[in-house]
Amino acid sequence: MAGMTLDQLRIFVAVAEYLHFTRAAEVLYITQPAVSAAIQSLEEQYKVKLFNRINRHIEITEAGKLLQEEAQKILAQVALTERGLRELNNLQRGELKLGSSLTIGNYWLPEKISQFQRQYPNVSVKCTLANTEEICVGTATGLFDLGLVEGEVQQSLKSVLEQEIVGSDRLQIVVGKSHPWFERKVIFLTELYTTAWVMREPGSGTQQRFEEALLNWRADLSQLNVILVLSSGEMVKAVVETGVAATAISELMVEKEIQLSTLRPIPVLDNRQDDWASTEIIRPFLKLKHRQRFQTRLSVAFEQMLTQ
Repeated sequence: MAGMTLDQLRIFVAVAEYLHFTRAAEVLYITQPAVSAAIQSLEEQYKVKLFNRINRHIEITEAGKLLQEEAQKILAQVALTERGLRELNNLQRGELKLGSSLTIGNYWLPEKISQFQRQYPNVSVKCTLANTEEICVGTATGLFDLGLVEGEVQQSLKSVLEQEIVGSDRLQIVVGKSHPWFERKVIFLTELYTTAWVMREPGSGTQQRFEEALLNWRADLSQLNVILVLSSGEMVKAVVETGVAATAISELMVEKEIQLSTLRPIPVLDNRQDDWASTEIIRPFLKLKHRQRFQTRLSVAFEQMLTQ
């Protein structure tokens, strides 16, 4: 008895995604009868119902859900194998899929990608920017060959993702010209509660690191006067530059503004002890990859370049 084919699996996955035979046919550029025949063949061969036909609609069955999950894994592995074979020609072509958190992707990674593409000019590099949490999940599920984040990897994914430090930056507490701290040389830890704050959203690496720093300083995050939570570092920077709030932000993002004196970094000293201590916030840049998933030669080459 002949087994199921990759074409049948591709057709089935399309129907399962759209729950519509005609739409699946359009996406796959084949005829609707060809789609129906492929599904019917699978159902007859394995004596299961993959879809229930209800009037003009279809619903996926339990057997269909099982096949959908396994078929997606099979097709993803086939795609990786095909990519690996295409790259055998001395890495002269292929595609590298990166996921990066926003600060790294906007300020640190572009130079690395340019360096890589100078060495491999015919390789396509696709980079998705999102917050740290989304990049971790995408790397764990195979959406990205490599992930680059400045935040903490979720505990549930640490057994799945291998991480390595490939760089670092520093978080600065900054204020704009209208802020009463702008002319100050330093502020004390106990003064953090006396100003308004603009924060990044939960899941942001910047927010994670700032909250970790507050814990290390034994400061109470809940006592900070947070007036805005924004999903973009650029938005945070713009609001603080023209307002009277403070924020913690990557020094990579505010180099220009500090040079132009539209923002000013304010060092923080812990004045609660006899020996006053500086409170720098250094955060590592982490390279993530799946511990077991196949790594393409392009992915390995990019890894090596990052760690040189």
